[in-house]
Amino acid sequence: MLQKTLKPVEWIGSSKEDLKSFPDPVQDQVGFAVYQAQVGLKHRDAKPLRGLGSRVLEVVSRHDGDTYRAVYTVRFKEAVYVLHAFQKKAKRGIETPKQDIDLIKSRLKVAERHYKETYDGG
Repeated sequence: MLQKTLKPVEWIGSSKEDLKSFPDPVQDQVGFAVYQAQVGLKHRDAKPLRGLGSRVLEVVSRHDGDTYRAVYTVRFKEAVYVLHAFQKKAKRGIETPKQDIDLIKSRLKVAERHYKETYDGG
């Protein structure tokens, strides 16, 4: 069996702590999606986050009537960056709230800087 290389996971902002506050089944689903990204695969529930390119992915998980989302990027060769994990509060529509999109965009810039400094010899 071919052994796949495991890319490191980098957590931006409060994303790790936020994910740890989610119910265990949600943590398991998101954790498995991130693991699959680490080995170069895509989780069946991971979808590109509209407006941010095909390499910024979102996993939506529902548990006990609540909706949780985690956003990560596979745009970098050497690492997977988890950008945001949050519980969707709005009861209408499926669109990601603007404040969350703005936070994801700013954390993506942080990830780009971190990647350049850490993996590209910055």
